[in-house]
Amino acid sequence: MDENLLADVVAAALKAGADAAEAVGAERSAFGVNVRLGELEEVEREESRDIGLRVFVGQRQATVSGSDISAEARAKLVERAVAMARLAPEDPYAGLADPGLYAKGALPDLDLFDGSEPTPETLEARARAAEDAARAMPRISNSEGGSASHSSAVWRLVTSAGFSGTHRASGFSVGASVVAGEGDEMESGYDGRSTRWQSDLPSPEAIGAEAGRRAAARLGARKIASTTAPVIFENRLATSLIGPLIGAISGPSIARGTSFLKDKLGQQVFAKGIRITDDPHKVRGLGSSPFDDEGVANRAWDLIDDGVLTTWLLNTSSARQLGLASTGHASRGLAGPAGVSTSNLTLQPGDKDQAALMRDAGRGVLITSMFGPSLNGNTGDWSVGCAGFWFEGGEIAYPVNEITVAGNLIDIYARLVPGSDLEIRGSANAPSILVDGLAIAGK
Repeated sequence: MDENLLADVVAAALKAGADAAEAVGAERSAFGVNVRLGELEEVEREESRDIGLRVFVGQRQATVSGSDISAEARAKLVERAVAMARLAPEDPYAGLADPGLYAKGALPDLDLFDGSEPTPETLEARARAAEDAARAMPRISNSEGGSASHSSAVWRLVTSAGFSGTHRASGFSVGASVVAGEGDEMESGYDGRSTRWQSDLPSPEAIGAEAGRRAAARLGARKIASTTAPVIFENRLATSLIGPLIGAISGPSIARGTSFLKDKLGQQVFAKGIRITDDPHKVRGLGSSPFDDEGVANRAWDLIDDGVLTTWLLNTSSARQLGLASTGHASRGLAGPAGVSTSNLTLQPGDKDQAALMRDAGRGVLITSMFGPSLNGNTGDWSVGCAGFWFEGGEIAYPVNEITVAGNLIDIYARLVPGSDLEIRGSANAPSILVDGLAIAGK
């Protein structure tokens, strides 16, 4: 999206009566291929070019967006945004970010864009290779398909307070999902990876084999009686345990007083030694960006340092409500005001692998899939449906399903032990996590 075009939109909004304005432009192209049972099932191509505008009239604001960027459509966009803002309720905290907090000078080079573009034939070959490897694994009876895709995106932000910035990113992915079956029993398994650079993708054969292994390992799952026992959350889903922390320390939640951690800033929330980081400048990171979505300079944070909660996650609005400064965590799309999110969130690893955690725990449940989480944001009471494996004597005994794990997150966070098996698979990552003595509801 051309900087001059966005600057013209901002200038037109000011001329139409806005006191301040910001325009965002997003361009995206994507190509994906899905195969199933060795046959090409779907080819999908997407190209989009969209514009969003946020305007302020006094303490009133409105946002609009559209995919038509012609001069006539832009004029209507501006007219509609300013008219909507004049009718909006006043918000004493609305406004652009403080220009003193804007990212300035040379933006960091985060190596987010790989200009290589795989052909449709290459993507189809990857999807087939992933599915073929998955179907070749023992006890696999059916397939939900293999997939491969490539995408690229450009995001630009221009504000009337003098900020203009852009960042560009690419994405590559491969995945496979298959079904293992014996008699009337069926279990599914999936594996997939997404990276910024094509060369960082694992081989599709490795991804497919892991999908097949995971499906077959689930066969023979049993129900267990309700109990209290140690629970280990596998690394690929362990961030689900950390996710509620992010909502609880987000500025909007704190400003509303609806967080179970609202009184915990500067206090010990996790055990000593626990460190949770958020780094928007991680090279090739899936959550990386050189500035936040309000143009504010961002940086790495230790959100939890030696177990202590060090900061709230703030955008401009929530920072003003709390009498603080933005922490560079604003996140927005083309429409609507900015919310809050992390970038590359990481629970830093401990010194024991998953097998050692199981040996330490002795007996309990290793969770490998989760569904239907429930959280009381005010109290931290949390529960989630799970499936996984029962272990005895530190060794896997048999698969289990239809269980629910529950507890209070303040208590869980104080007792969790991170493993050493950290894998960077997305924008939020964690090693396996051991929590001793959780309530497990079974049959």
